Order: sequence, then C-alpha cells, then structure tokens
Amino acid sequence: MPIVSANTGLHETLAILTSHLHPDANHKEDLVFLRDVFSEKSIGYLMKIHERLKQYEKYSPTPVLHSATCLAEDLAEELQSGPLQDDERELLLLLNMPHLKAVLSAHDIVAQKKFDPVLPPLPEDLNDEFEEESVKIVRLVKNKEPLGATIRRDEATGAVIVARIMRGGAADRSGLVHVGDELREVNGNLITHKRPDEISQILSQSQGSITLKIIPAVAEEDRLKESRVYLRALFDYTPFEDKATPCQEAGLPFKRGDILQVVSQEDATWWQAKKVGDCNLRAALIPSTQFQERRLRYRMKMNSLPAPLSPKAPTSSLRRSFRLKKERQGSPTEAQTLDAHQTEFQIYEEVSQYLPHPGEKPRLIVLIGSLGARITELKQKVIAENPRWFGLAVPHTTRARKTHEREGVEYHFISRGAFEADIQDGKFIEYGEYKENLYGTSLESIHKVLSQNKVCLVDVQPEALKTLRTAEFRPFIIFVKPRIPDCQRKQFGSSSSLSAGITEEDLQEMKQSAEKMDKCYGHWVDYVLVKEDPVNTLAELQMVLEKVQMEPQWVPVCWLRR
Repeated sequence: MPIVSANTGLHETLAILTSHLHPDANHKEDLVFLRDVFSEKSIGYLMKIHERLKQYEKYSPTPVLHSATCLAEDLAEELQSGPLQDDERELLLLLNMPHLKAVLSAHDIVAQKKFDPVLPPLPEDLNDEFEEESVKIVRLVKNKEPLGATIRRDEATGAVIVARIMRGGAADRSGLVHVGDELREVNGNLITHKRPDEISQILSQSQGSITLKIIPAVAEEDRLKESRVYLRALFDYTPFEDKATPCQEAGLPFKRGDILQVVSQEDATWWQAKKVGDCNLRAALIPSTQFQERRLRYRMKMNSLPAPLSPKAPTSSLRRSFRLKKERQGSPTEAQTLDAHQTEFQIYEEVSQYLPHPGEKPRLIVLIGSLGARITELKQKVIAENPRWFGLAVPHTTRARKTHEREGVEYHFISRGAFEADIQDGKFIEYGEYKENLYGTSLESIHKVLSQNKVCLVDVQPEALKTLRTAEFRPFIIFVKPRIPDCQRKQFGSSSSLSAGITEEDLQEMKQSAEKMDKCYGHWVDYVLVKEDPVNTLAELQMVLEKVQMEPQWVPVCWLRR
C-alpha cells in the first residue's frame, strides 16, 4: 500500500490509491471496478469541494466591511462623473447589474446579522376594557400567502373566534394563535362589530407585519401531530365555486385521482389536507366525507342533481367491436357479473403506497376499453413480445372446437350444462351468450396464470371491476380509449389508429362510449391510455406495466390490512 502523510489531501490520496491499483489474476474484476470508480471525474470534484469546505471550516472567513452596497453605489457614482475607459465602463456595467446588487445586499445583511424583520413598537397602553382579561398581543410577519386561519362569530356572545388553524400556515408556524382565541383588534382597528367576511378580507389583504390583539382561549389544546391518512379523491373540487366553504381562499382545489394527505379531522365538516406532490407546506380545507355525502343527498332530493348512473346499463353498446363497414358485431350480449352493485356516492378512498415484495404474486392487470379501443389485439401483442412474463386468462366457451384450436390455449371447451353449473357456483367473473354459445372468464383461469408468477392480463367488461377489485388480486386498472379529435374525420392521418371508413356518426358514438365509461367507472381507473399510433401505444403500455411491478403505487388501504 502507498504511504501517505497526515497532511496529504483527500483528493491527492485518492489519486495515489488509483495509481497503485494494478489488477491481478485473483481480484481482477474487483480492482478494475475500484479503479473505474476512483477515476470518475465526479468523485474527484467532490473530493476537491470537500477539501475546500474543510479549509473554510478551519479558517472561518469574516466580512471585511458591513456596507458593500454603499461602497458599490459610491463607486458607481464616481465613475459616472467623468469620461470612462473601456475597463471603467465594464466595471460600471457590472455594478449596475441586479444580480450583483442582490449579492452585495445579502453580504451586508449577513455581515450586520440583521436577520429578524423590523416590527413596529408595542402600543404604550391598552384599552380599559381589557384590564380584567388576559390580553395577548401577537405580531406576525406575513407575505402574500393567506394567514392560515379562519374565524367565526360566537352565536351566544357575538365574539369573533378563531375557528381553525391551517396546518403549515403562518399562524400555525408562529404557535401564537390557537383555536378558540377571541380576536379583538387587527393592526389597531377594532373588529368586534365587523362581519367575519370583512375581517377575513382585512387579514388577506394585509402584508408585512400584522398585529393582533387576542383574548386567549380558556384552555388551549395541545397541537396534534400531523396524521398519515391518505385519500384518493374520487371527484373534482373547486373551492371558488363552493358557497358553503368558510373561506374560499383557504380551500384546496383538486381533481379526481389526486392523492390528498389529511392532516386534521378535528372539524367534522371541513378537513385540512395537502396534495401529495405539491410543494406548498400549508394545509387547506376540503369537505369531509360526511358533509359531502350529506349535501349530495340533499341536491338529489331537490332534483338539482341527477341520480348516479347505474352500472347495470347494457354492456353490448360499450364493448362492441368497431368494424370498418357499417356492420357492427357485438360481444356476448348482456354480459353479467357476480355483483354489479356500486357505491351510491364516490367521494374519497383511503389509500396507501404498495410495492410487491419478492415472492408475492404479480398484480393483476385489467384492461377496459370503450368503442374503437381494440384492446384485445393490444393485449395479445404485449403477451406475444414477452410470453415469459405475461400470460392470458384463457376463457371458457360452449361452442365446438375448430380444427386449428387447442384445448386450454384459445379456449377451454366445455358443455353447456357444465358452463351453467359453473355460473351457479360463482366461478365466472363475467359471462354472456353470443350466437347461442356461452362465453366467460373464470377466476380459476386467472389464478392459474398468477400461480406461474406471470403478470395476468384480462380484458373484461367494466362491470366486472367490482368483482376483481379486491385484496386477492390487487388489480391495476387501465382504461384504453381511442383518440377522438373534435375536428372533422377528414383530418385523421395515416398515423391514427382509426381507419378511413369511419363516419361522423361512428366518431360521435365512440366519444359518447368513452365519456359514459369514464363517468361510471373512472374512479376505479389507475391509468388512462389514449390509443392513437399502434407502435407508440404499445410502447406506452409496456412502460406502464413495468412501472407497476417496479415502482410504488397507491392502492386501497384495505388491500394491505391483514
């Protein structure tokens, strides 16, 4: 081994070690690997940065002066007083650059150690009305963000009370304002006789320092720790369109499918939540499940909201194969499921992140598609390209086997009596009749593929999702729909998955099919695949299938509870 002294730098030591790594017959691969790692430029740069930081740690730099900004301004004024040489003109240009001015200003702040905001002096006296009450003067520094608190008027006393504190907001971070506190003054202005919406407007429009005169609550509850409850939103919500919200600015807008972290459920009507992936640390208000369900029922009662679409609508219109001619060939008519019951209102679903562990069976991949999606051929292409990893649930049928067909490959061929007996025993996730022959997909066929440690792809009617969406299968549901532009069909190019023989009536029917399926079953969908170019669509689907097995996914929390 090379000999290095205590004064040898880390970067130099790394270079010496690299030069002495000579691969031999016994450890050739390991030494080659180490030499490659030590020779990486990024490692060398990190070592140099480390050495420089250690130097600054040993010799802490101190500012030479506390007024670099003033000195730069004086120098710029001096340069402008006379004719300039080229280098003087360049220096003047640099001194007037906003970035350099900002750096010098930051230097002066650090040098003077003036990090705290400048607050106005405390009032010299308090009103007589507060002599017998415990008064708290709170000063907050607020930027353009909301204060993070809502207020209400006490019906019994008429006092203005802090109703809730938004987690992560300015009021919450200060730790000085609590639920139940009585608000008397804002910036010296008495607000006792103002309406809550007027007070909220004053608070939202205030900038910089805000002085609050508060009568503390009799008993302040300990601040709750942030919860770890995650919900998937099953509907869209826009606070500025919600007249019931206590404060529209404090509402959290979200779309169906967004993951929300609920940090407080203290209020039975309005929960506090954050949107996962949002950089905003302040929590905001969302309607609670109970409140949202209660007002949806009220709207239905008042006939202002139509009843939810029934999942028992005829499925032949959703699943018919689209043909180039005006002939349409349906799949087995009126396909049935074991249980097509759907929850009346879809509001939130509690979820948790899940990643399959080694040894666990793969997740079931369920494909549903609207008219024109042609998901059968898409599914078959995935399996054909990688038959070792993907498998197909072989369906059952009562029709006669053709000469080129093999038992258990294209179909399981059984008698009508055996098929009907399996229906009574609940062995099918869906079944139907077509041209006097029964067709169906059984649970056993799915289990057979999964037991081989293969990813099973099934193509089912959307009504079957209620049966398959369980902890047993942990399905990942992909909704495939064709791209249908609003323009005339003549604009379809050769790259489109839709063919030239499609009429405007066909396009409209396909669009309605996709919209209807999204409305009825979109809350169960994990990924929407818009099919246009066959090659790109297949590549996108393969990428999604890989992510499902390799990356954490949000799933219903009940799937993970044992």
